Amino acid sequence: MIITKKHLSRRTLLRGLGTALALPLLDAMQPAMLPAAATAGASAPTRLAFTYIPNGVNYAHWRPSGVGSGYQLSRILKPLEKFREDMLVLTGLDIHNGNALGDGGGDHARAGASYLTGIHCKKTTGADIQGGISADQIAARAMTTRLTSLELGCEDSRTVGNCDSGFSCAYTNSISWRSPTMPMPPETNPRVVFERLFGADNLKVDDATRARRTLLRTSILDTVAERSRQLMGSVGPSDKRKLDEYMTGVREVERRIQSSEADSGRFQPAIEAPAGVPVDFAEYAKLMFDLQILAFQADLTRVSTFMIGREGSVRTYGEIGVPDPHHPITHHQNRPDFLEKVSKINEFHVQLYSYFLDRMKAAQDGDGSLFDHSLLVYGGGLCDPNRHQHENVPTLLLGKGNGKIRGGRHVVYPDGTPLTNLYMTLLDHMNVRPDSIGDSTGKLDYLAGV
Repeated sequence: MIITKKHLSRRTLLRGLGTALALPLLDAMQPAMLPAAATAGASAPTRLAFTYIPNGVNYAHWRPSGVGSGYQLSRILKPLEKFREDMLVLTGLDIHNGNALGDGGGDHARAGASYLTGIHCKKTTGADIQGGISADQIAARAMTTRLTSLELGCEDSRTVGNCDSGFSCAYTNSISWRSPTMPMPPETNPRVVFERLFGADNLKVDDATRARRTLLRTSILDTVAERSRQLMGSVGPSDKRKLDEYMTGVREVERRIQSSEADSGRFQPAIEAPAGVPVDFAEYAKLMFDLQILAFQADLTRVSTFMIGREGSVRTYGEIGVPDPHHPITHHQNRPDFLEKVSKINEFHVQLYSYFLDRMKAAQDGDGSLFDHSLLVYGGGLCDPNRHQHENVPTLLLGKGNGKIRGGRHVVYPDGTPLTNLYMTLLDHMNVRPDSIGDSTGKLDYLAGV
């Protein structure tokens, strides 16, 4: 038997003025007496995180050579070498309903709208948008966490009007859909995300309090310092370490947001930057990744989506030698110089994702790490952007899913296999079992091994 002297509720919060700080999973949150075997691995929930890349890839530099465990990583995937044994590269997955199907242009809009839904969205620029319920939101409905899901992005955009050949901007800007008529636009301001995660009920915080807290740069941890000290004195050495790591992470994210707000005041870009958004894109993306990790550690949510960019993105990447807008160069017409620039952008995105995976592996969670207890999908709704191809869409699966996934392989599925079959399988691993997701036809084999 394992006996703990103190049993904390899994929903224990540290409360301060206008603040309620959730806590990571602690040993003291285990039931006071449980057989040792019952506590092993049983306390850690499975998290599900989707990271979306826009505008397709240079597929020649994406697809690995070889199949099974003997495959060789491609140029674009090389930054993930150290995660090779924990990664599945999945080839042959299609998004059939991203195709025109009589609607003409608009592939970028359909790529985003169909990525997690498997549904062909309605061609409209008005309020009568029509998509489908996305896989993340199907999972979120089964969650009992404070936030059922978290939607993040690194590129702000309007959600109304025409953004792609007669398709609404809602389609290019959102991959998460709560209902067929309700997209979940990503939050792009890390300050807003931070306050959503760690502020008390923001509806009850008056404007004066919010302004005063921002002006004085009051740390959320400072407001709960006394309760934190009391808690640290009442838990064991292992929990003390977990609390220290977690709170250090919270303070570091808060410090970076405050620093980026100050930077925004000194830097004068061509357009006004939202407060709290770092000038440097890599720092911006890493900050959004870190916010997801904090949300998972505190079990504020178990489902997240993160759009590195929206479909049709024209972001430039001068920091890696690509000053050209992203979308136009993806229509490369096989020009070697354009293809090289697309590959550089693809590699840069993968490098940023590697940072997220490192942090997930380092984040202690129950009897393992967040990485051990997560299902992490990386990919997009287009393969070759020059042809607007929705077949063989780039797809990676990482994390161990609480022992449900075995990585280290390149798995090639038969042509025409719906991407939504992957989502059916992942949701099944989370004990969420919808009858179907969009155009799904079943579940995928081989994720747990051949």
